Amino acid sequence: MTIMQYGHAPGDAGEVSTRSTLIIYMTGLFLAVVLTATSFWVANTSIIWSTGVPLGLSVLAIAQMGIHLVFFLHITTGPDDTNNVLALAFGVLIVILVVAGSLWIMTDLNENMALPAELMDLHMQH
Repeated sequence: MTIMQYGHAPGDAGEVSTRSTLIIYMTGLFLAVVLTATSFWVANTSIIWSTGVPLGLSVLAIAQMGIHLVFFLHITTGPDDTNNVLALAFGVLIVILVVAGSLWIMTDLNENMALPAELMDLHMQH
């Protein structure tokens, strides 16, 4: 008996009716729209201190990812979902390594390829 026989996502338990599936998707859609509208509000408001805006947007983005993972991709902590969670964790690790490595390389190149201050001053005088 495979999961594909029932057409359910991994982690779903038993038979799921069309109505409950619709409720799950509509709840996810509602939460995603609320988080999106909130992030636009956070980006354009003067109530939040300007240095707190990136932090607020980051928190809302992480919440948005969680909503999508749970409500749309059906990533749960069920025993049938172990491979999906491990694949997701591996994907996140690869993305973090690529982004951190790229930033490290660009910072190193920026430091090593910049002109020394004395040469820059000499160039500006002419």
